Amino acid sequence: MSVLKESLGFLASRMRQIGIFIALIVIVVLFQILTDGRLLTAGNVSNIIVQNSYILILAIGMVMVIIAGHIDLSVGSVAAFVGAMSGIMIQDWGAPWWVAIIASLVIGALVGAWQGFWIAFVGIPAFIVTLAGMLIFRGLTQIVLGNQRITPFPNEYRQLGGGYVFPQLFPASSSPAEWITVGLGILALIMLIASQVKGRMSRVKHGLESEPLSWFVAKLAFTGVLVIGLTYLLGIAPGSRGTPIVLIVLGALVVIYTAVMNRSVFGRHVYARGGNLHAAQLSGIKTQKVDFYLFVNMGVLAALAGLVFTGRLNSAGPGAGNLFELDAIAAAFIGGAAVTGGIGTVTGAITGGLIMGVLNNGMSLMGVSTDYQQFIKGMVLLLAVAFDVFNKRRSGGRRAAPKNKTVLDRTTGVATVESGTPDAMKADTKAGPAGD
Repeated sequence: MSVLKESLGFLASRMRQIGIFIALIVIVVLFQILTDGRLLTAGNVSNIIVQNSYILILAIGMVMVIIAGHIDLSVGSVAAFVGAMSGIMIQDWGAPWWVAIIASLVIGALVGAWQGFWIAFVGIPAFIVTLAGMLIFRGLTQIVLGNQRITPFPNEYRQLGGGYVFPQLFPASSSPAEWITVGLGILALIMLIASQVKGRMSRVKHGLESEPLSWFVAKLAFTGVLVIGLTYLLGIAPGSRGTPIVLIVLGALVVIYTAVMNRSVFGRHVYARGGNLHAAQLSGIKTQKVDFYLFVNMGVLAALAGLVFTGRLNSAGPGAGNLFELDAIAAAFIGGAAVTGGIGTVTGAITGGLIMGVLNNGMSLMGVSTDYQQFIKGMVLLLAVAFDVFNKRRSGGRRAAPKNKTVLDRTTGVATVESGTPDAMKADTKAGPAGD
């Protein structure tokens, strides 16, 4: 009984972080029932991953920007511009596909550096700079394309957005499973368990572990079940097509950026900058450089998202990337990022993006029209931010009231008792001269 009480108490204290995962599970179960089991079929799960991959990539960079207290409204236009430039390089300049991809990522970094310069060193708010960037790069996209679409793209280029890992190696007609996917799933499961156990042992050794063992085991078992379930759907279930290449890219990005935000000096500086800018500056953090590199990184991820989107559609058009920025921002906020900055995680942003993706896919399977889809997604975003505000107020209300303190006026020798409650009245009591 005590173990259950301890676990429930820990769950309540971590509701801000855990609530988003519970919401994703509830939404998946709900749509699985409403769509008569069509949501969690092998083909549909692959579609959800591929169709939302570019939003998830953008969400990784966006949550970092939001943690630092900024916002980026230009990512959709940057993605469209980079996709257009890759098409120009391949079709008009005759560049090999791999050269176009590398050059596109460099263009994204330059775009990020351009915007980061105005934000970090000139001091213009990110909202204004990126709003201008949204207009600038949307206009440049239309200029370089001449308001025409570029298509088709080389097959190797298209694999980034919609291809699978060695699809012909284990065909469904002759193999009971897609063994590459099964192997990747087993490897991911082993690495996940090893990293979690190692991390817990390290925290216990240094006396930093606050998570109950029962909750740790339950969380690890639940995560393992998710990995096994995804492996089954992608590699063994009827209609499975293997592992999407973009899923490998996403997995690598999540691991890398989670490590950056949790274990690197730069990640700690990002959190510090968003939590309290003045304190971060006084502690010696070079906040201008942090801001600059954040937007360079955002530019690179926007470029990668543009390449994935262009490869999936096999087309670069002037209207590409429309509203990508809103989906990425929504994913970050639904995933637990604080509007005021200083709070958020990469895994939370990915979870928020998956919630949006499952909502879109589930409602489409049910035949819900796009106008109602937009309404429902807007309500979900509003409720997610309201939940964040509620948690802040609840945690603030639980803080113990500050104790009264006595302040001695050295000139008059009068001791003043100040209440720790802001709106409490101060009571003055004469204690006599100092030393009496």
